[in-house]
Amino acid sequence: MADPIEQFEIHKIVSLGHIGGQEIAITNSTVYMFVAVGVISLLMIGGSAARSVVPGRFQSLAELTYEFVANTLKSSVGEEGMKFFPLVFSIFMFILTANLIGIIPFTFTVTSHLIVTVALALLVFLTVLLYGLYKNGLKFFKLFVPSGIPIYILPLIMVIEVISFLSRPVSHSVRLFANMLAGHITLKVFASFVASLGALGAVGIFGATLPLAMTTALTALELLVAFLQAYVFAILTCIYLNDALHPGH
Repeated sequence: MADPIEQFEIHKIVSLGHIGGQEIAITNSTVYMFVAVGVISLLMIGGSAARSVVPGRFQSLAELTYEFVANTLKSSVGEEGMKFFPLVFSIFMFILTANLIGIIPFTFTVTSHLIVTVALALLVFLTVLLYGLYKNGLKFFKLFVPSGIPIYILPLIMVIEVISFLSRPVSHSVRLFANMLAGHITLKVFASFVASLGALGAVGIFGATLPLAMTTALTALELLVAFLQAYVFAILTCIYLNDALHPGH
């Protein structure tokens, strides 16, 4: 049976040199991140090029994704949050495209690597922190002092709020990473059962029917998960940005 972890290995393609004793290289992960950005660019440029009154397929898809993210942001943050639309839209589209590309057999799932999801989560965390301090000054720290809390338990609540705030990048990144990792491992295991049983002849082919059905069902489920995880990451980003704009509870 094939190793289900092998699909997550990073392979060096081209070495670009060394900086500070660390090798800088283009890897398969790098290539698939560029592929994701390329697919998004083609979709948005191709979709906005015609600007027809009666939209075609590309234009309809581009407008649909735009409206979906814009409505999500407005419902979570309000009109004021539209200044962050480029950030939220870019994150949503990158995660969604990378997830969908990773479902294609023999490709690479960028979002199954913790370093990628941590980088995205830290981008959101630092944006919230820095913009919150820039816009609100010291009033930003009202985020850690919920209103209506009795004074005798306020210190405990403040500690909990601070820990909760600092742990956001962890939960934000691990949720996406763990779901994509677990889903692809499960798919690989069931697909390996199909290949192994199919090699045993007629009896094996009959026995492979159930794993094949499970693989098909799991692939459909992974398509749903690919969208849901991109949406969850985006909606949490919107919620966190709302704290930067309106820090009071």
